[in-house]
Amino acid sequence: MSNTKVYVGGCLCGAVRYEARGDPKSQGYCFCGDCRKASGSGFVPFLFFPANSVRVSGETRHSIAKSLRGGDAVRNHCAKCGGLVFGGIFGRDSNHTIYAGSLDEPALFHPTIALFLRDKPDWVPLPAGLTIFETMPGQ
Repeated sequence: MSNTKVYVGGCLCGAVRYEARGDPKSQGYCFCGDCRKASGSGFVPFLFFPANSVRVSGETRHSIAKSLRGGDAVRNHCAKCGGLVFGGIFGRDSNHTIYAGSLDEPALFHPTIALFLRDKPDWVPLPAGLTIFETMPGQ
């Protein structure tokens, strides 16, 4: 029997499903303006996985915005219900972002970082113990 962690989830209507195996490279909150607008909330809670550990089924639609580094920030929504599920394009990107709100077991989310603290709304409290970045690490 394997001890590999498996993260399973999907969209609101169930038409898009995913499975991510292993430990995420990181997990936390992104407060950038794009994530806030895309989620309709103060932040996006995310888990960051290598592309080869993520499998997705179902039809998605992309929304694309320019990232701080000048590339494309691609978010995938269910083509039926519009639920925000994951980031990146399969076959192109080496990593994918799973949005923690789409997990079947939300208790698997253990945030350790906060990105774009400069853009965090005052009304969003931060959990203690996070490593905080004003923008993206390395910027």
